[in-house]
Amino acid sequence: MQAVYIKRIRDLREDHDKTQQEIADILGTSQTMYARYERGANELPLHHLLTLCKYYRVSSDYILGLRDDPK
Repeated sequence: MQAVYIKRIRDLREDHDKTQQEIADILGTSQTMYARYERGANELPLHHLLTLCKYYRVSSDYILGLRDDPK
């Protein structure tokens, strides 16, 4: 089963009209590595999860699929 966070990080990025490169820059990683997170080829590191939560202003529970309410 695909991890919920894979879909959520892609959906959040697309909902905010951002490219993979723009999000990779925010995370301080390469576009290639960020694309691997969205594909599920690599697990999203905790420090990147926290950065995405702050950037998108959503809870980590939402990104991880533990809650359906983003706040």
